[in-house]
Amino acid sequence: MQKFTKLTGVAAPMDVINVDTDQIIPKLHLRTIKRTGLGKVLFDELRFDTDGTEKPEFVLNREPYRKAEILVAGDNFGCGSSREHAPWALLDFGIRCVVSTSFADIFYNNCFKNGILPITVSADELQALMADASDRENPVLTVDLHTQEITRPNGAVLSFEIDEFRRECLLEGLDDIGLTMQKVALIDAFEKTQRERQPWLYR
Repeated sequence: MQKFTKLTGVAAPMDVINVDTDQIIPKLHLRTIKRTGLGKVLFDELRFDTDGTEKPEFVLNREPYRKAEILVAGDNFGCGSSREHAPWALLDFGIRCVVSTSFADIFYNNCFKNGILPITVSADELQALMADASDRENPVLTVDLHTQEITRPNGAVLSFEIDEFRRECLLEGLDDIGLTMQKVALIDAFEKTQRERQPWLYR
């Protein structure tokens, strides 16, 4: 998993509440278990007409948001079903950070497992960041996970809270497999002992 330390990038405003996982990645596209290639269908039904042409009013179809790395979203982002394809699609598009006042629990947890930083802010802070992102002349934010700060285009700094364990996992680029592999010496030692004591298990 890619480490998340400090990100400076275009922030796209999505001032919509209750964006669910079916909007993020429609069920039609859940036939794959690959984590790549889903960025092109991120927000598929919101981004494209049925004939595949772009909807010009959708934020990610406009400059400079086509290359957004941060999404400033409305309340209760990622609600709905528990599909892990939602963070996969965001990440494959290039989104590394989502800022909102609240997230659905399963989506929130899945973000950390896939290298995306979900940041919870107050309603007033979200309003300020939404205004920053809506300024197409300079919608750039800097997110520093070490200091737990968001720097706005005007230089103002907002602090955010995050669970220390999840913070360290993102900083080190550790998903569940990575965490397990840190214990590989202990796992090997256990298997060696078990082979000696219960050899029939390995026949």
